[in-house]
Amino acid sequence: MSANNIQFTKIEIKILKYIFKHFKDRYNARQLAKTLSLNHANINKLCNLLKEKNLLSKEEIGNSIYYRFNYEEELALKFIEYLLSLETKEVPGWLTVLVYNLDKFKEHIELGCIFGSSIESSKYNDIDVLLIYDKKKTADVNKIKNEIRKSELVEKPIRYLEITEKDIEKNKDNKVFYNILSENIIFHNPKKYIEVIMCLKYRELR
Repeated sequence: MSANNIQFTKIEIKILKYIFKHFKDRYNARQLAKTLSLNHANINKLCNLLKEKNLLSKEEIGNSIYYRFNYEEELALKFIEYLLSLETKEVPGWLTVLVYNLDKFKEHIELGCIFGSSIESSKYNDIDVLLIYDKKKTADVNKIKNEIRKSELVEKPIRYLEITEKDIEKNKDNKVFYNILSENIIFHNPKKYIEVIMCLKYRELR
């Protein structure tokens, strides 16, 4: 990725983040167009541009061309880390108060993300939050959870999924866990999120 091709459209960024997060899957342009509700011809053109920028790789299988994130390119990983770091600044309006409160966890957790129906629509019944942290931090995490609950600033109940790094390996083949890692908003430590994806991706390839 050179200085001559560092400009990106919103659609390119959307494609790139989607493909990176769905690390177990592979997509051709038609599948991406259907999944992201975008024009097929435009998607095909943009995927080729992202490949030229060394952000995507492509694989020809039969008559189809499939795209994957370029995990071997260090600059591509740095760029996706930057994009993920912006997610809390781009959350839908109904989640801004939640994100403000979740910020209190940052000193005590290794990775945090929001998942479930609340990231898709304002019509949700509760909020799903993934917290990954060391068991030694349990008391600190529980204290913050109680503070958030007692403040009543977040109107809907929060359901926490709390795991350690060791649990990631245990759930690597769990489809529900994969969906959580694929469909989310990262509110803390995108670098750690990338490490998790890379670890699971490496094990998948093995």
